[in-house]
Amino acid sequence: MELLRRTRAYPAVLVTLAVGTVAGVLELAGHAAPARVLVSAFAALVMVRQARHMVQTLRKGSYGVDVLAATAIAATVLVGEHWAALVVCLMLAGGEALEDYATNRAARELGALLERAPRLAHLARPDGSVVDVPVDEIRAGDRFWVKPGEVVPVDGVLLTDDAAFDEASLTGEPLPVERRRGDAVMSGSIDTTVPALVRATTTAAGSQYQAIIALVAQARTSKAPFVRLADRVALPFSVLAYTIGATAWALTGDPVRFAEVLVVATPCPLIIAAPVAFMAGTSRAARSGIICKSASILERLAHVRTVALDKTGTLTRGRPEVVEVRATDPFEPSEVLRLAAAVERYSTHPLAAAIVAAAEGSPVPAAHDVEERTAHGVTATVDGRRVVVGKRSFVSDAVGGAELAHPSPGRTGVHVAVDGRDAGVIGLADPVRGEAAATVAALRATGVRSVLVVTGDTGDTARHVAAEVGIDDVRAELLPRDKVDIVGSVPDRPVMMIGDGINDAPVLAVADIGVAMGAKGSTAASESADVVVMLDDLSRTVQAVRIGRRTMRVAWQAIVIGVGLSVVLMLVAAAGALPAIVGAWLQEAVDLTCTLWALLAARPGAAERGAPTAGEGPGAAASAASAVLPARVVHDRTDGP
Repeated sequence: MELLRRTRAYPAVLVTLAVGTVAGVLELAGHAAPARVLVSAFAALVMVRQARHMVQTLRKGSYGVDVLAATAIAATVLVGEHWAALVVCLMLAGGEALEDYATNRAARELGALLERAPRLAHLARPDGSVVDVPVDEIRAGDRFWVKPGEVVPVDGVLLTDDAAFDEASLTGEPLPVERRRGDAVMSGSIDTTVPALVRATTTAAGSQYQAIIALVAQARTSKAPFVRLADRVALPFSVLAYTIGATAWALTGDPVRFAEVLVVATPCPLIIAAPVAFMAGTSRAARSGIICKSASILERLAHVRTVALDKTGTLTRGRPEVVEVRATDPFEPSEVLRLAAAVERYSTHPLAAAIVAAAEGSPVPAAHDVEERTAHGVTATVDGRRVVVGKRSFVSDAVGGAELAHPSPGRTGVHVAVDGRDAGVIGLADPVRGEAAATVAALRATGVRSVLVVTGDTGDTARHVAAEVGIDDVRAELLPRDKVDIVGSVPDRPVMMIGDGINDAPVLAVADIGVAMGAKGSTAASESADVVVMLDDLSRTVQAVRIGRRTMRVAWQAIVIGVGLSVVLMLVAAAGALPAIVGAWLQEAVDLTCTLWALLAARPGAAERGAPTAGEGPGAAASAASAVLPARVVHDRTDGP
């Protein structure tokens, strides 16, 4: 039934098969002449239809397969090879079906994303009732239920205690992700455990999943420059076919040779194989949590020569952590941390939360008479002592201008004074991603010639992070405009820029390939980027480059195989060793082979499977270990580092 349904979708195939069946019955019954007339008349009708389409194509300034196909049908009919003409007709009718099959197979992951878009949401009303409403009616602040097995319709916050969500189609993460009350829940993820109550934080149109769907729809209709190049190759290929056929006819005086050559000369590999390969590569990227906005991005990724990375949130986690506490005599490091945490609990500064988090598990005393001076520090009374916490200049004033302890190089220092005396300094750092060093090494292994850091952070901090991940080209203390100028002037192109913050949006737009860490990054960065990495994993950028190069390699292989086999068949036919009917079926086999070969772009190659990836190997393990080490507590009685 499924085969019948699929066949009905292509009436030209059904008609061609029906004509062939009737003609075959007539010929077996001894009526060869009527069979020849039936097939020849049908082939002539197909030729006229192809000729009309050919004229329309040429008027648009394009050249396709129609010229060769129409000529091949006409030639085979005129020399009496009517069955070969019918096979060519079947090839043309089945070409659309073959292309649709290959394209749908290549775009399986992209299609799954589009098909899974939810239509209804279970809206929870204030009176406790639940009503199904169209997803577009959900507004920020609305509460809705998600049942096990259902797709989360809009971005929101989990209101029930615990639930697990399958985010594989969004991020490529194979295992369900545990979420707790108050955690963010991404639209497009699937509830895998219990019914979950979620409070919407945006509308469906503004949700992550809808943004992905828009990107996928754009990617499915795009056409890579390489594909357009393949289209142009069809013209010289056709000229070659006519030349070989005409030469064979002229040398032998047999017009059948001309027809036999043209039968095996359809450039299907140029027309179908390249688009299928690019669609397969785009689909493979989506399966890995990498959304490419257009097929042309894969072509650019295949040739990337320079990679520029933002620091905060890209090479680092984007969340400061306490990594050391330096105490001065007679204070202990643990005491300095507790006192600072007692005061910082009342501050809104981002570093304050990191200090409070580092002190968790220890008894933190209460603070009174808290006074905060914005962007400078906080003063409070803790256990009868006056404690001052903040930047160096603020705490220095509190101790009468005395010299203060220094944090280690590359650390941000929060100074602490107690009753007018320097108590020590707390060193904080934005930890480097565990996969960052391995990612940089893997990028270079793929053929990237230069890697640089472009950041607005201070030079010392940027150089410290860059040295840790193996980058020696550092451009620090930059404004967004400076980043744009630097990336725009990089000589070794194409250049890929990787970032995640809102200030990265301009430079992502100006780069040849802008990559946004979109799952946790800003919407502005995602909108201006060419590639959005859904999983918070820097190593996916290496995978994107590898997918681009694999796609280009497979596309070229499919074209070379197809054109090469066609040329060989044309030469064999020109020598008179390939009957037209046999050649027609062999050309069908060549078309099928090239199309199936193009689908290999959906899978990693042997070289990729054996290549090291970020997060693998002892070097990566060391980087990961350094990123998760607990805060180092040092008792230092000196003022220096």
